This record gives sequence, structure tokens and C-alpha cells, in this order.
Amino acid sequence: MTALRAAYLMPHPPVMIDEIGGREAEKVSSTQESARKVAKQIKQISPETVVVITPHGPVFQDAICISALPELEGDFAGFGAYELEFHFRNNVDLVRLIMKHAGKKDVQTVALDESMAREYGLSNKLDHGVLVPLYFILKEYQEFKLLHISIGLLTFEELYAFGIALREAIDETGRNTVVIASGDLSHRLTPDAPAGYNPDGKVFDKKLVKALEKLDVMEIMEFNHSLIENAGECGLRPAMMMLGAIDGLNVKSEIMSYEGPFGVGYCVAGFSVKGENPDRKLFKNISNKRKQEIEERRQKEDPYVRLARMSLESYIAKGKRIEPPEDIPEELIKNRAGVFVSIKKHGQLRGCIGTITPTQDSIAQEIIQNAISAGCEDPRFFPVTEKELSELVYSVDVLMQPEPIDSIEQLDPKRYGVIVRKGFRTGLLLPNLEGIDTAEKQVEIACQKAGLRPGEKGIKLERFEVVRHF
Repeated sequence: MTALRAAYLMPHPPVMIDEIGGREAEKVSSTQESARKVAKQIKQISPETVVVITPHGPVFQDAICISALPELEGDFAGFGAYELEFHFRNNVDLVRLIMKHAGKKDVQTVALDESMAREYGLSNKLDHGVLVPLYFILKEYQEFKLLHISIGLLTFEELYAFGIALREAIDETGRNTVVIASGDLSHRLTPDAPAGYNPDGKVFDKKLVKALEKLDVMEIMEFNHSLIENAGECGLRPAMMMLGAIDGLNVKSEIMSYEGPFGVGYCVAGFSVKGENPDRKLFKNISNKRKQEIEERRQKEDPYVRLARMSLESYIAKGKRIEPPEDIPEELIKNRAGVFVSIKKHGQLRGCIGTITPTQDSIAQEIIQNAISAGCEDPRFFPVTEKELSELVYSVDVLMQPEPIDSIEQLDPKRYGVIVRKGFRTGLLLPNLEGIDTAEKQVEIACQKAGLRPGEKGIKLERFEVVRHF
């Protein structure tokens, strides 16, 4: 019998706390009432530990961070409520068990203690993503230890696998536990929203709330990444980890409330555990489906993509840089061009490196060099490991000759990539990327890459087309 008794999705706007929001808190009265309902349910469960997963703690690119200090504390001083201070005992034994079970699933975790906080310049204080839900719980129930987990920028499958490891650790303790995924939905519901308006915000919220109500994990796993990016949310990753925690369980789901004041979506959902259900062990299905999709894609890959994949696989697994195979098309050997190689893992970017103009003797050599660089030298990511190779998909963009343009009106983000230049600074963005729907957004990101401000005087624009292979 599992020791996980319930799981919840809860939002975390500080405005829903009366001491902070004042009269504005009335605009989230439905969310407040649902939070009080959650607190009453948790009181009935009387868990030894409350686990809170937050998107606003220390976030690592390649690992999930778990607070490991024996005492945890935080406050709302940053929101003007200096009297609201909180102190909790940490369940350090459960921290160790979670890290053990996560390691067995090849999901990397880090334990945040004082020395690590100093080394990375991180705060050990509890963030508002943790404190807002706990504010309501403490009104009803106080006799619990706290476990503070921050999301990692891992793939959804890895986050789900961590959730399974979390539940396995909870079951090993045999102690009643509740898991809370803290997160808001879209921050772009209205023109006056804090992150600006995007019509995909409402689409995302509706799809996610419906999928949570049906407990349709596969649908959430297959959310379009452009839709997620456009929604500007912070709750999907915590929710994915929570859903992993209830994998294999018989669960009753309830959407307690949803509202979108201030242009931000707030959903409170409860998942009460009724026992175990082997038919809901979904991770193997998720993993097998992904492997099948990758296999089908590789069976269809053209010589450009195959060369990129073979180049990185050989370099990572054997430490060897391959030579162009004899059976590749002539244009790969005779022609020269700038090339970008992009690598994704489970739909998320894993590396992208390229050259605007050719630096090698042929397109083939350009692909080989840039595939290795994309997998091993992209400064945004740790180098690809041998265990990841079977999970990667590739695309290759061969760049046409760039041409100068006079204004942003001459851009089309679906057709043209853009290059911004000023002095020695250069930034490039490829065309037809997920989530990049306007020329303004395209130029803004290219300027960020170059360390420039959009609209800055002296910026020169160029556009180019590509032939994309995937």
C-alpha cells in the first residue's frame, strides 16, 4: 500500500494572501476558497511530510535540486508582509531516499546545503512558490515536516521519472505524505497580463485543465512546445513531477477551481489516492512511444541528417571524428556553405551550433564539425553523454547567401532567418522556429545573442534562407 495519500496542484500568487493582497485578494476569492479546501483535506490526512515542488527555487539545467538543511525557513518580507515568517523541520531522511531512487532511474539530483549555496550563490530561503500554498495549509494543520524540491530543466520524461522515484522513496518510509505541485498556468491571458498577451495562453490553460481532470498524462506529454512557450507558464514542470508521483495509483481527480484575474491562470486541483492500480503504470508506455517515434524518424532521415548523427555518435562513443562516407551525394562533397546543426531530446533543444559562412572544405565537413560542436560545445548545455545518444533527433540547416535589408518589414520569420550586426557583435536566428511568430520577436532574440538591445542605433540587418533537413 502506498504511503502517498494525496497530491495537489496549487497556484502561488502572493496577492491571494490577505496580508499582502488586501482588497485585491478578493479578485482571487475562488482560488482562496479552494486553497482552504485543500488545507482541510490535508488536516484530515495528517501527513508526516508535505512535499512542495516549486518552479521558483534554485533551478539547474541538468538536475533537480532538493533542500537538505535540517531547518527550512522563509518569509514574505519581499512582498511587504514582514510579520509573515515561517520555520519548518526538513525530512532529511526522505531527501536521501529520494536521491537514491532517482539515481537508479538516471535522474540527476543535487542536495542544497550551506556549502553548495555559497559555492553557487544561491539562497537557502524558501521561495513564494513554496510559502503561498503552505500559508493556507498552516491555518489548518502544522504537525508536518517539509520537503522543498525545485524543478530542473530536464525533459518531461525525466521529470515524470523523478516523480516515480519520489513516490518510491515515500513508500519506503511507510509514512503518510502529501505532494503539492506549486505553479501558475499561463501568464499571458489578457493584454494587461504581466508577460504580455498571447492567444495561446487561453488554449494552453484549457487543454491542461481538461487533461488534468481526465488524468490524461499522454496528452500532456505531447503538448506542442510552441504552445507551452507562448503560454508563458510556470506550472507544467511541477505538475509533470507530481503526475509521476501518482503513476501506478488509482486516483480520483478534482478540478476545484480555475480563474484568470490579472491575466494569469490559477488552477487548484486535487488527486486523492484510493490505492494501487497497475494499469496506470504509464512510464513504460511513454518511453516506448518515444523510442518508436525516434526509430521511425531515423528510418526516414536523409544523408545530411544521417551524417550529423553518425558524426556525434562516433565522437561521443569512440572518441573519433569520422570522414565523409563514400556513398553520400556529390553536393555534400563539392559544395561549401554555412551549416547549423540542431539537436533535440524529447522535443527540447539539447544543442545548436553553426556557421554563417563556410569554414570547412565541403558541406559534409561542415556538418561533421558542427554536429560535434552542437553536442559537445554549446555553452548553454552540458556535453551530450553516450547514454543520451539513442534519445536524440537532429536537423541540419544549410544556409543560403545572406542579403542586407533596410528594415524589419522585409523579414518573414517563417521564410527567412535573420542576422543582426553592430561592430564586432553578431547574432543569428534560424527561420521557422517554434514560438517565433513575428519578425520583432525574431530580431529581439538575435539581438540578445549578440548582446545588443533591439532598436539600438547602428544595428544592421541581414536575412537568409535555408534548406532544412530533418
